[in-house]
Amino acid sequence: MIDVDGVTCRYGGGSGDEAGVTAVDDVSLSVPDGEFLLVAGANGSGKTTLVRTFNGLAVPDSGTVAVNGTAVEDDLVAARTAVGMVFQDPRDQLVAATVGGDVAFGPENLGLAHEEIDRRVAAALDAVNMAGRETDRIASLSGGERERVAIAGALAMEPDHLVLDEPFTGLDEPARRSVVASLRERHRAGTGVIVVTHDLRDVLGLADRVVGLTDGRVAVDATPEAAVTELPELDVRVPESARTERPADQ
Repeated sequence: MIDVDGVTCRYGGGSGDEAGVTAVDDVSLSVPDGEFLLVAGANGSGKTTLVRTFNGLAVPDSGTVAVNGTAVEDDLVAARTAVGMVFQDPRDQLVAATVGGDVAFGPENLGLAHEEIDRRVAAALDAVNMAGRETDRIASLSGGERERVAIAGALAMEPDHLVLDEPFTGLDEPARRSVVASLRERHRAGTGVIVVTHDLRDVLGLADRVVGLTDGRVAVDATPEAAVTELPELDVRVPESARTERPADQ
C-alpha cells in the first residue's frame, strides 16, 4: 500500500518571497496493493514529481508518503524495494554492458546470494519475453527491448508496485504491444502497476482506476469508464472508442 497524505513539492525559489514553482499541491491518495493505476495529465501537471515521492526520488516540502505503513524517509531501501521505478528514457537507468548484468544490478546491491540473483534475473527476463538473453549487449538492443530490460530490472527487485513514467515514448507499434503485454502479465501475477502518461490509448483497458492531475492537484479520481468524460479537458488523450462507447446518459 502506498499512502500519500497532503503532499506538496516545490522547485526553485530562494530567499525572501520567492516560493518557487509548486509541482504537486496538497495531494492525498492511496494506492492499494495489486491495483493498476493510471496517473494522467498534460506535461507539467505534476504527475512525474508525484510518483517520484513514492520511493524517495523526490522529497515533499510538506506532507507524508508511506509505503506498507512505513514513512519513505524512514527506510529508503524498503521503499525502493517495494516501489520499482522505470524512467521515461530507459538509458537513464541501464547501468551494465549486458542484459543479465543490468537486471542483476539491483538484487546484487541488496546483497542477495548468487543463486537468488540468478533466479530473479531469469524470472524477470521471462516476464518481459526476453528469456535466455542475459549475454546480449545493451548497445545492440532496440528501443523497445531496452524498455523491457528496464522493466525487468525493476521486476528483479520483486516490488509490490511497478511505476512506469511514459513507457511508450518513442516506441513503434510492435514494441508498444510487447510492453503492454508485459504489464498485463505483471498485473495478473499480482504486482501493482502505476503508469504515468498523457496518452491512455495503450493502457486504458488495463486500468482499475485513473487519477488525473492538473496544476499539481488531483482533478479526477475515478474508474476508467467515468474518467474518460473529464480527461480530455486536462489535455489527456483517450481512445476514441472509449468516448463513443460510453452510455448516452453520461
